[in-house]
Amino acid sequence: MFDMDVLLPDFRDIMGAVPVTLAMALIVFVVSTIIGGLFALVEHRRIPVLREFVVTYKVIFKGVPKVIVIFLVYYSLPAVIQFLGSLVGVTLNGHATSNWVILVVSLIACMAAFQAEIVKGALNSFDTGQSDAAHSLGYKNSQLFRRILFPQIVVSAIPDLASSIMVIMKALSLGFAIEVVDIFAQSQLTAALNFYYLEAFLIAVVIYMVIAYIVTQLADRTERALRVW
Repeated sequence: MFDMDVLLPDFRDIMGAVPVTLAMALIVFVVSTIIGGLFALVEHRRIPVLREFVVTYKVIFKGVPKVIVIFLVYYSLPAVIQFLGSLVGVTLNGHATSNWVILVVSLIACMAAFQAEIVKGALNSFDTGQSDAAHSLGYKNSQLFRRILFPQIVVSAIPDLASSIMVIMKALSLGFAIEVVDIFAQSQLTAALNFYYLEAFLIAVVIYMVIAYIVTQLADRTERALRVW
């Protein structure tokens, strides 16, 4: 039976995981977008060798399930950290790495491949005639990128980037497999204490919906503001 009395205490418990979840999502989003943007530029400019690396990277990380990547990083990252430390003569305890760091690194690796596709699509939508016109007016490549190319890329990519934020939010729930507590994991833990699973998961659904609504509204307003500008 659905019990209204547990909603408020459960809500308080689950809300406690929201700041941590948002912080991890923000880190993954920013870093993966930067890496993905660099990958997209490599492909767009068709840089030899690097382009083949980027294409291979995207095929791997778009095809392998995120949970497998998480476990691969979980079991390999400590050894990698210790190896890198040995190269510079520093003793590092890779096994002391926090699980949330492992989760964030794993999702950055996965999402960089998807962010690269988003930025690549935005780059391909840019009218090359504008580049020719800018160069004829004496614009340098740096000025062309800063004043013309970058603003248009951002506007074109905003809807897909907003969607990627929610993809990251949902992917963070996979962290429960390595004991990282996000909104979903906290709802499971809360429900395990009082056995009101339906109530806990409904609260989680509402929280995710509110976050999705806020992200969508911010993206829409940002897009409108940039288009006017």
